[in-house]
Amino acid sequence: MPKGLYIHVPFCVSKCRYCDFYSVTDLSLADGYTKAVLRNISAIDENFDTIYFGGGTPSLLSAEQISQILSAVKISPNAEISMECNPNSVTGNYLGEIRNVGVNRLSFGVQSFCDMELKMLGRRHSSAEAISVINSAHAVGFENISADLMLAVSGQSKESLSQSLDVLGNLPLTHVSAYMLKVEEGTPLARDESLLAQIPDDDMMAEMYLFAAEKLEAMGFEQYEISNFARAGFECRHNLKYWHCEEYYGIGSAAHSFVNGERYCCPKNIAEFISAELQEKVHLEKGGSESEKAMLALRLTKEGIAANSLPETACQNAEVLVQKGLMKKEKDSFMLTPKGCLVSNQIIIFLGLC
Repeated sequence: MPKGLYIHVPFCVSKCRYCDFYSVTDLSLADGYTKAVLRNISAIDENFDTIYFGGGTPSLLSAEQISQILSAVKISPNAEISMECNPNSVTGNYLGEIRNVGVNRLSFGVQSFCDMELKMLGRRHSSAEAISVINSAHAVGFENISADLMLAVSGQSKESLSQSLDVLGNLPLTHVSAYMLKVEEGTPLARDESLLAQIPDDDMMAEMYLFAAEKLEAMGFEQYEISNFARAGFECRHNLKYWHCEEYYGIGSAAHSFVNGERYCCPKNIAEFISAELQEKVHLEKGGSESEKAMLALRLTKEGIAANSLPETACQNAEVLVQKGLMKKEKDSFMLTPKGCLVSNQIIIFLGLC
């Protein structure tokens, strides 16, 4: 079976206030990094039907560097090739170039269509720039375009969220990732008391999530995972590999892999990655257990967990959750409802899946 390939591109022009993903701002390392990625690809004898350039800001690599990487990969027919982009890091010409070298799915880190919220988050683009670049992507031929939307950010109200959703609904998007802000230790946001004080409380967070889920569904974006919504047939195939507990390779500093039942990662050190003879692997744990598969499957709101795969006690507990409106049962499978998505961790514990 073809596998997934994740390529981490750890470069950013600047760090956003909330971000704790591994990235650096020294773009002079990009050429050496690209060569190191090619070195590691050459050591893998696999076919891939999903490729995902994540970051960081992958669109800081040139179209030529993206082309070099894709040319080195054994790509299956009709593969999904995704690339994350920041709205201010691409032009219409660049989008046309990466489409010509094989990228067929874009994921824009929009986060909000409210300029005040974007400024608070430390984003470098404006709402108008995000709208323009998404329309440009569609104009050059991209038919599969996703946007990230952040919920419950500092100063956000239900009204401003509704305005962002209204703008989003009028754009040529096929997929939306809507997730709640998480304050990570060590980030500028975590140290800013004034911004922390403006984050909506737990009740308002829940209300915003349910509001967004309902409005996205009404716009034609069906929820298929806790934080992901798609028009019919446009679910992210690469991310589905994670939730289906399928195997994937990760290349690049901080990238994770799941191969032959083992989970491992690459250290967060670009210099070491570039200079190594081959990417270092740090073993994390065994993967693919039945309980892990069940936990990941529970995230999928259109698939869920087959009842006959659960112990009797877990099935009984799931029926209780159905009565409480936190789960639903369809075709002999249990799935989370939007309300259940809000307390998925507690549900996993209640069902005895961890």
